Amino acid sequence: MLLGRGAELEQLNHYYDREGSQIVVVYGQKYIGKTALIKEFVKDKPASFYVSRACSEKEQVYQWSQELKGEHTDKYASYDAIFMALTKEMTGKKIIVVEEFQNMVKAGSSFMKELVTFINREWENREVLVLLCTSSVGFVENSMIKKIGEAAYSLSGLLKIKELRFKDCRKFFADYTKEQCIEVYAILGGLPGLWDCFDSTLSVKENIIRNILNPTSLLRYEGARMLTEELREPSVYNTILASIAEGRHKLNDLHLHTGFSRAKISVYLKNLMELEIVEKVFSYDTEGYDNVQKGIYRICNRFVHFYYKFIYPHMSSLWVNIPDAFYAEYVAHGLKEYVAEYFKDVCREHLETLNEKGELPFVYDRAGEWVGKVGNIHMIVQDEEANTLLAQCNYDKPVMPYEDYEQLLYCAKKAKIDAGYIYLYSVGRFDEKLNLEAKVKKNLTLVTLEEL
Repeated sequence: MLLGRGAELEQLNHYYDREGSQIVVVYGQKYIGKTALIKEFVKDKPASFYVSRACSEKEQVYQWSQELKGEHTDKYASYDAIFMALTKEMTGKKIIVVEEFQNMVKAGSSFMKELVTFINREWENREVLVLLCTSSVGFVENSMIKKIGEAAYSLSGLLKIKELRFKDCRKFFADYTKEQCIEVYAILGGLPGLWDCFDSTLSVKENIIRNILNPTSLLRYEGARMLTEELREPSVYNTILASIAEGRHKLNDLHLHTGFSRAKISVYLKNLMELEIVEKVFSYDTEGYDNVQKGIYRICNRFVHFYYKFIYPHMSSLWVNIPDAFYAEYVAHGLKEYVAEYFKDVCREHLETLNEKGELPFVYDRAGEWVGKVGNIHMIVQDEEANTLLAQCNYDKPVMPYEDYEQLLYCAKKAKIDAGYIYLYSVGRFDEKLNLEAKVKKNLTLVTLEEL
């Protein structure tokens, strides 16, 4: 069952139903579920698939021809000839799917030129929808237009496939408790291709041991491979990511630890941000600007973060220890704190759902977080009239204490923002003082795990 892709299917069907031929770029990071989406879309539609290789243009045409006609390749000496063969004697609109099309574009200009010429020809009963797919997000968003030149004018649209939400993770791991799903979501992110690697009949701990730490597991070094497929100089990126994962989030801290110049680190961080592996944190704009931390960087790809947090720093131990022993020594004690960072995303999604349903005190249209010098506000939302709701999340403490509430109010004062409404989220219980406070103050709402 394809989860959470209704909007994307609707968009693809929109392009399919449009009159005339279309070229659409479909892209998203590895494991995002592009292939599953495309397979669902082409059900009961005439379609042809080709996975391009990193090779020369001549070899690409040869390989595609081989797949189409076996040894009879002399008829297909060009991309145009292949397109003609694919659409010969067809009825209705034909779909041509080209996976990892960036390999063709990087090899030369022939593919896009011949494709544009082909779809612009005037003929009857030969309409096509060409889906150019890639997992190279950086290529599409930063290099593609320059690389394909005037062919960009012939693109009908771009469809970016984003990570699935926590609610989809809950449906996928239907046998798991909510807390187990939160752990999985923090480790694997919203990438259904990674979800497939976990077995819901096993506990999260057993899945980590068997499917990440085990020497024969697919995911053991996948966190690093996500970089090497896209980036040169992995030694530099490894150094920067390991440093961020260890808690160095400011440019100067990275400079002092790595010894790299600030200018060099900035360039590499920019590349990592383009690949959606690292993000630069911008605090919600408030009058308390002087109390904000500036220039903060975080690893936002959760599986990459997990790798550099737990595996990369202990590679030698991973080599000599059995997976169970490695988990006990290096993962077990830090996992709750790690998951707590991403529990905020689950709470943010819950707040968005309440907002969509109109179940909050007001409907907000602006949202963000505040990263202060003396503490953070996990969520700030406001509407046009500056009505404000603040939210704070607790995952790693068994009981959320009243002091967390006081700290939030203190941060709000430093941010110079009105704490009109407050939502507190906790996986564990709330202490008695907080429960009493919520009964007295109508603007304070306590949200438990069961409500998420």
